[in-house]
Amino acid sequence: MGYDRDQLDRIFHSTAGRCHLCHGRLARKNYAADGQRGAWEVDHSVAVARGGSDHGNNLKPAHIACNRSKQEADNRAIRRAHGHVRSPLSTKAVRTTRMTNAAIGGAGLAVLGGVTLGPLGFVAGALVGGLVGHEMRVG
Repeated sequence: MGYDRDQLDRIFHSTAGRCHLCHGRLARKNYAADGQRGAWEVDHSVAVARGGSDHGNNLKPAHIACNRSKQEADNRAIRRAHGHVRSPLSTKAVRTTRMTNAAIGGAGLAVLGGVTLGPLGFVAGALVGGLVGHEMRVG
Protein backbone atom coordinates (compact mmCIF):
# COMPACT_ATOMS: atom_id res chain seq x y z
CA MET A 1 0.00 0.00 0.00
CA GLY A 2 1.31 3.47 -0.88
CA TYR A 3 1.08 6.34 1.59
CA ASP A 4 0.95 10.05 0.88
CA ARG A 5 2.95 12.63 2.82
CA ASP A 6 0.10 13.45 5.26
CA GLN A 7 -0.48 9.79 6.04
CA LEU A 8 3.24 9.22 6.64
CA ASP A 9 3.37 12.28 8.92
CA ARG A 10 0.42 10.99 10.98
CA ILE A 11 1.94 7.52 11.23
CA PHE A 12 5.38 8.91 12.17
CA HIS A 13 3.95 11.20 14.88
CA SER A 14 1.67 8.48 16.29
CA THR A 15 4.75 7.34 18.26
CA ALA A 16 6.64 10.67 18.36
CA GLY A 17 9.12 9.42 15.79
CA ARG A 18 10.01 6.20 17.59
CA CYS A 19 9.82 2.61 16.44
CA HIS A 20 6.69 1.13 17.98
CA LEU A 21 8.55 -2.12 18.64
CA CYS A 22 11.99 -1.19 20.04
CA HIS A 23 11.34 2.53 20.85
CA GLY A 24 14.47 3.55 18.92
CA ARG A 25 14.52 6.89 17.12
CA LEU A 26 13.39 7.08 13.52
CA ALA A 27 14.35 9.68 10.91
CA ARG A 28 11.25 11.10 9.18
CA LYS A 29 13.21 11.71 5.98
CA ASN A 30 14.44 8.10 5.86
CA TYR A 31 11.10 6.47 5.14
CA ALA A 32 11.76 3.30 3.09
CA ALA A 33 15.48 4.17 2.92
CA ASP A 34 16.87 0.77 3.89
CA GLY A 35 20.43 1.01 5.19
CA GLN A 36 20.09 4.64 6.31
CA ARG A 37 20.17 5.71 9.96
CA GLY A 38 16.65 5.68 11.43
CA ALA A 39 15.20 4.11 8.28
CA TRP A 40 11.61 3.04 8.79
CA GLU A 41 8.53 1.70 7.15
CA VAL A 42 4.87 1.33 8.02
CA ASP A 43 4.00 -1.75 10.06
CA HIS A 44 0.55 -3.18 10.49
CA SER A 45 0.31 -3.47 14.27
CA VAL A 46 -2.06 -6.38 13.77
CA ALA A 47 -0.80 -8.20 10.70
CA VAL A 48 -3.17 -8.31 7.74
CA ALA A 49 -2.67 -12.09 7.75
CA ARG A 50 -4.13 -12.12 11.27
CA GLY A 51 -7.14 -9.95 10.41
CA GLY A 52 -5.54 -6.50 10.68
CA SER A 53 -6.70 -3.64 8.48
CA ASP A 54 -5.20 -0.63 6.70
CA HIS A 55 -7.03 1.69 9.13
CA GLY A 56 -4.85 4.45 10.58
CA ASN A 57 -5.01 3.05 14.11
CA ASN A 58 -3.39 -0.17 12.91
CA LEU A 59 -0.49 1.54 11.11
CA LYS A 60 2.65 2.20 13.16
CA PRO A 61 6.19 3.27 12.26
CA ALA A 62 8.92 0.67 12.75
CA HIS A 63 12.57 0.31 11.89
CA ILE A 64 12.83 -1.69 8.71
CA ALA A 65 14.80 -4.40 10.51
CA CYS A 66 12.31 -4.54 13.41
CA ASN A 67 9.36 -4.78 11.05
CA ARG A 68 10.89 -7.45 8.84
CA SER A 69 12.02 -9.59 11.78
CA LYS A 70 8.59 -9.32 13.39
CA GLN A 71 6.72 -11.23 10.68
CA GLU A 72 3.51 -12.40 12.41
CA ALA A 73 4.82 -12.28 15.99
CA ASP A 74 2.92 -10.56 18.78
CA ASN A 75 3.88 -6.90 19.32
CA ARG A 76 3.81 -7.27 23.11
CA ALA A 77 6.35 -10.09 23.05
CA ILE A 78 8.70 -8.08 20.84
CA ARG A 79 8.35 -4.96 23.01
CA ARG A 80 9.01 -7.02 26.16
CA ALA A 81 12.18 -8.36 24.56
CA HIS A 82 13.28 -4.72 24.21
CA GLY A 83 12.25 -3.89 27.78
CA HIS A 84 9.01 -2.06 26.96
CA VAL A 85 5.39 -2.74 27.78
CA ARG A 86 3.53 -0.61 25.24
CA SER A 87 3.96 1.48 22.14
CA PRO A 88 5.60 4.92 22.56
CA LEU A 89 3.35 7.92 23.19
CA SER A 90 2.31 10.11 20.29
CA THR A 91 3.90 13.53 19.74
CA LYS A 92 0.73 15.18 21.08
CA ALA A 93 0.66 12.97 24.20
CA VAL A 94 4.36 13.68 24.90
CA ARG A 95 3.71 17.45 24.65
CA THR A 96 0.66 17.23 26.94
CA THR A 97 2.52 15.10 29.50
CA ARG A 98 5.48 17.51 29.55
CA MET A 99 3.17 20.47 30.16
CA THR A 100 1.38 18.61 32.96
CA ASN A 101 4.70 17.63 34.55
CA ALA A 102 5.87 21.24 34.33
CA ALA A 103 2.70 22.51 36.02
CA ILE A 104 2.86 19.94 38.81
CA GLY A 105 6.60 20.40 39.33
CA GLY A 106 6.26 24.18 39.32
CA ALA A 107 3.39 24.19 41.78
CA GLY A 108 5.06 21.70 44.10
CA LEU A 109 8.41 23.46 44.29
CA ALA A 110 6.73 26.87 44.46
CA VAL A 111 4.92 25.83 47.64
CA LEU A 112 8.06 24.28 49.10
CA GLY A 113 10.15 27.33 48.21
CA GLY A 114 7.54 29.70 49.55
CA VAL A 115 7.28 27.86 52.86
CA THR A 116 11.04 27.59 53.37
CA LEU A 117 12.37 30.79 51.77
CA GLY A 118 9.43 33.14 51.48
CA PRO A 119 8.28 35.03 48.36
CA LEU A 120 11.61 34.77 46.53
CA GLY A 121 11.71 31.02 47.23
CA PHE A 122 8.20 30.75 45.85
CA VAL A 123 9.26 32.27 42.52
CA ALA A 124 12.54 30.32 42.35
CA GLY A 125 10.77 27.08 43.24
CA ALA A 126 8.14 27.63 40.57
CA LEU A 127 10.77 28.23 37.89
CA VAL A 128 12.99 25.32 38.86
CA GLY A 129 10.04 22.95 39.36
CA GLY A 130 8.56 23.90 36.00
CA LEU A 131 11.83 23.30 34.18
CA VAL A 132 12.54 20.01 35.94
CA GLY A 133 8.97 18.80 35.42
CA HIS A 134 9.06 19.69 31.73
CA GLU A 135 12.33 17.83 31.16
CA MET A 136 11.31 14.65 32.98
CA ARG A 137 11.52 11.53 30.83
CA VAL A 138 8.15 10.86 29.22
CA GLY A 139 6.95 7.48 28.01
